[in-house]
Order: sequence, then C-alpha cells, then structure tokens
Amino acid sequence: MHTDVYFSSVLMAFLAVAGGLTMLVSGGEALVAGATRLARRLGMTPLAIGLTVVAFGTSVPELSVSLNAAFQGHPDIMIGNVVGSNIANIGLILGCCALLAPLHLTMREVWFELLLVVAGSVLLMFCSGYGLFPRSMGIFFILTLVSYTLFVCRTTINGNGDNSGETLRRPSMALPLVLLLIAGGLVLLSVGSSLFIRGAVDIARFFRVSELVIGLTLAAVGTSLPELASSLAALRHRQSGLLIGNVIGSNMFNLFMVLGLTGAIRPFALSGELLRRDLPVMLAFTLILIPVLHRNGGTRRRHGVLFLGAYAAYCLSLI
Repeated sequence: MHTDVYFSSVLMAFLAVAGGLTMLVSGGEALVAGATRLARRLGMTPLAIGLTVVAFGTSVPELSVSLNAAFQGHPDIMIGNVVGSNIANIGLILGCCALLAPLHLTMREVWFELLLVVAGSVLLMFCSGYGLFPRSMGIFFILTLVSYTLFVCRTTINGNGDNSGETLRRPSMALPLVLLLIAGGLVLLSVGSSLFIRGAVDIARFFRVSELVIGLTLAAVGTSLPELASSLAALRHRQSGLLIGNVIGSNMFNLFMVLGLTGAIRPFALSGELLRRDLPVMLAFTLILIPVLHRNGGTRRRHGVLFLGAYAAYCLSLI
C-alpha cells in the first residue's frame, strides 16, 4: 500500500511538471506572437524585436517560475532557473540552431548587449561571493534593463535602427486579437508556473535531488522551451538577427529583470556552489560568443558542435 501511494505521488508530480510546462510553452508562444505583432505595428526592426519583445516575452516563464519559487520559499530553484536558462540558451538553443544552419550577425550589432550580459554576470558573481543579492542591486538591475529597453525602442521604432538587411511583413491580425493573445499568454504563464514549481519541488523531495540542481536542469530547460520554439521559427524564416537577438536578449532579461525584480521584492541568499561552478560556466558561454561573432560574422556548424558539446559536459558535471 505504501509503495502504491509513493508511485502515485511521483506520477502526480511528473504530471504537474508536464502540465505546467505545457502551459508555460503555450503561454510563451501566445505572448510572443501577440507582442511581436504589436512591435511590428510600431515599425521595430527584426534585431530590435529579437533583443526586446521576443526575448522578454520568451523569458516571462523564467520570471513566473522564479517569482513563484522565491515567494514559496525555494530560492535555489529560482536562482538555478535563471543561471541554468542562460547556459541553456547559448549551449543548447543557439547550439542546435547553429548546427542546423549558419547564422549571420556581426559583433558590431550586439556588442553593447553582450557587454551588459557580461557585466551583469560579473556583478552576480560578486554578490555570490558576498552570499546575498541585496534589494539595492535588484533595483539597479531593473533600472539598467528599463533604460536599455527605452533606448532601443527610441532608436529603432519607425525604421531608424539597423535592420541587418532583414525585413518583416506587417501583421494582418486585428489589434483586439493581438491584445487577447497577450492576455491569454500571461494567464497561462501564471497558472503554469505555479503548477510547475509544485511538481518540481515534489520531484526533488522524492528523489533527494537538491533544488539547485532541479533549477539548473529541469526548470531551466523547461522554461527555455519558448526560446527554442521562437528560435527555430526565426531559423525557418532565415531571421538570424531575430534568433541571436532572442538568445542574447533573453539572457539580459533573466539577469536584469528576473533576478532584479525578485531581489527588489525579496532579497535572497546565494549559494557558494554557484560561484565555484555554475556562474563561471554562464560567464564563459557568454564570453565565447565575442570571438565567434567578431571573427566569423556569425556562427557556423562547428560552433554548434562546440556549444552543444560544452553544454553536455556541463550537464554531466551536475550528476
């Protein structure tokens, strides 16, 4: 009888995770579709849309999961989700896309964004050494991202920015439907994140896996599925700027908004284990993009093999 109850509980936990992930992916897709159409109406360029609207939209699952995890008293899932998602965005998502087809984007177009991600990663490492992410750092992170977003929107709306030789068709969907997509996506994300966290915590307890590892793997890959879906869609339409912009912009949003908002509301402790292993890996994945984009003007299939191999090695180190 005890064994039956145990397996029934495990099954319910996995169903909760699967159901939560389904809602997160569906909600992220709806939000991205609506937000992208809204941004196109404003005349934003593909790269700008990737760096802001699509990137921020696909990172809303990370925000939902992280806020829920923090408020429910599971900070390790929250920070593991952010760090793991940033690693997965480059190692897994960009690696898969680069393996499928060459991606063309020069370092000149995204140098400032990469610099912000590197700076945010270094500041997070300092906080980890201190053992705490304070409220003041959270507010600073939020203001940094808001300032960046306002700057990008102001310089790119109505075609004033560089569109990297790519064009996007104007949307045909009516504005009320666009707003409905956005609202429906937000509802799915809210419900899905709560369900996912419940299941993930139960799985961690059943199998005696640390919540940090759950955050770095299951939560990170799960909440990165919207980035993968939107990146593959951009790849099919040959929108390299949109794709790479989505990856870099998502990492920016995860650092500056997800951690920033969580820390501003509720400062959280940072494990020393992050500084010894996970944060240096996250920083290394970002830094490797600089010579790749600078020397090659984009990624090639060999870079996809490199990213995927490095990500696989990292995942094995967690076991």
